[in-house]
Amino acid sequence: MLPKIALDQLLLLDIETTPGTQAFGHLSDEMQLLWREKIAKTAPVSENDQEAYADRAGIYAEFGKIVCISVGFFHLENNRYQLRLKSFYNDDEEVVLNGFLELVNKFYVKYPRFQFAGHNIKEFDIPFICRRSVIHQLSLPQPLQLHDFKPWEMPVLDTLHLWRFGDFRHYISLKLLTAVMGIDTPKDDIDGSMVGKVYWEQKDLERIATYCQKDVLAVAQLILRFKRVPLLKEDDIVIIK
Repeated sequence: MLPKIALDQLLLLDIETTPGTQAFGHLSDEMQLLWREKIAKTAPVSENDQEAYADRAGIYAEFGKIVCISVGFFHLENNRYQLRLKSFYNDDEEVVLNGFLELVNKFYVKYPRFQFAGHNIKEFDIPFICRRSVIHQLSLPQPLQLHDFKPWEMPVLDTLHLWRFGDFRHYISLKLLTAVMGIDTPKDDIDGSMVGKVYWEQKDLERIATYCQKDVLAVAQLILRFKRVPLLKEDDIVIIK
């Protein structure tokens, strides 16, 4: 698979999001009302507002925020590919977004036909980044001006869509896909559902960034597996501080 995909022209990414405030009660009265309207059709009538907000606000760009964006890119070294990883994380979401958008602009100058790569980034990560950037009134780089692209021209390589093979009803988690493809992944001490708690209660952004980088690495290994080339070894992974 993927014979036309150049590894060095991929910008791999993953984001971690949390509720925008520590608790539902910290929202303004207007936003509390709008939250109830947002989830009215999906939440049980008896569901507690506080619990629903803690569990779900992080998946909605209108009520969540990005606390970490991790990226990865392949680099050929001694005829073997390395993966270089970098994370942007901060309590100030604008700082996180500015760091990432600046990197996208630089990557676009070097590789005008590059593609974003990730798992479920077409439906989640990229739209979330774009929406939060617009909320902060930040300028989107050309590759994220998605309204200019026809659906088949979007510069996105999504491993979820690769695995669907045209079956758009099918969903598979990154964790399950790596398992069935025979890719060993490090055991995580947290999962996506715990990020909000780790952020708001433990204030441990570095722990979140480490978890986020592992997802980027998992996507990199999947792409190599799809291309039927050797997987990365531990020495092939470089973390850029």
